[in-house]
Amino acid sequence: MSKRAVEFFVFDIFIAIIKIEKTVSRFSDAQSLLHSYTEWDSVIREFEIIGEASRHLLGEEILASEYRPVVDFRNVIIHEYFGIDPDEVWGVIEQSIPPFRKAIEDIITEIPFELKSELVHAYIEDNRYLDFVVKALEDIEKQCN
Repeated sequence: MSKRAVEFFVFDIFIAIIKIEKTVSRFSDAQSLLHSYTEWDSVIREFEIIGEASRHLLGEEILASEYRPVVDFRNVIIHEYFGIDPDEVWGVIEQSIPPFRKAIEDIITEIPFELKSELVHAYIEDNRYLDFVVKALEDIEKQCN
């Protein structure tokens, strides 16, 4: 298996965060999210992506070790799927996602301009059916210019 460039993982995390934020914006608490199984499953899947991609960034020392709990949270939702605490998920969404998003955006600013632009365009193409993701990526692109 070929090694995937770490910059892809950064953008995978960014997009997963955007999707979580969009999905949970329709809910006011953990229970209402939990009772909407499609959105619940979507959020859990995005956390899986965030955790797995974060593991790679931690391994490359691109992500600060203070974000190790993100990987640990992924392990909980993967291996203890039968006992996921919705209040814990909601707490992570409210308390951990905003600073984590900031950290990821800071990493994105460090990616060389040409590569960042290329990645933004590729991810826009891959997500062209999700207007909110495209907008977030276009905002990143504006910051590149």
